[in-house]
Amino acid sequence: MEKLIARWSYWLGIVCLVIAVIWRITTAFGLWMASNAARGNPVGYGSFFHASILFFVAAIATTSCAWLNSQKS
Repeated sequence: MEKLIARWSYWLGIVCLVIAVIWRITTAFGLWMASNAARGNPVGYGSFFHASILFFVAAIATTSCAWLNSQKS
């Protein structure tokens, strides 16, 4: 179960990071501007960037926990 959590959180982190980078590059070059239809623009590249950090930390924590449990046995 720990391997599954680590694998999924790692890949979700990668996907979120790629989305954040693509979003930021397209916005920086003016190729695609984010819609300001919603007041305050609650979803932006920063949301995906922070989600990627969260998933990477979850992957590291799960892998560390699994490694510690295997060392105890």
